[in-house]
Amino acid sequence: MSLPTAAQEALEAFTACPGWEQRARLLMQWGERLQPLTEEERNEANRVHGCESQVWLVGEQRDGIWHFRAASDARLIRGLLAVLLARVDGLDAAALASIDLPAWFSDLGLSRQLSPSRSNGLNAVLRRMHELAKTPLE
Repeated sequence: MSLPTAAQEALEAFTACPGWEQRARLLMQWGERLQPLTEEERNEANRVHGCESQVWLVGEQRDGIWHFRAASDARLIRGLLAVLLARVDGLDAAALASIDLPAWFSDLGLSRQLSPSRSNGLNAVLRRMHELAKTPLE
């Protein structure tokens, strides 16, 4: 299975880290890369429920492929969102539906650091992506 360019970059960067401290630092750096959401986009309709932290997700389909932007009030969550978006950005709905989230975070060497609540939150984000991808275009 071929990975999107950003996902390949994430995989190489995270697997090169010798330990959790380096990965955590890298995660924070990736979080800084997230395209900011406008105040208008940080609304209740875009809020992902099921996350302990506040998370907002905006998705749009262009030419049959999905592009997502996300924001969170928590630094570590922003980093996790950034590597999740790297994995899913530019996929069509069918490819998006087949994403194995636990495997992706395991490949990055991050799964041991995902607390159950963070794991649940990321799954909620992925579920929201699936919901958006099923929404027929206006």
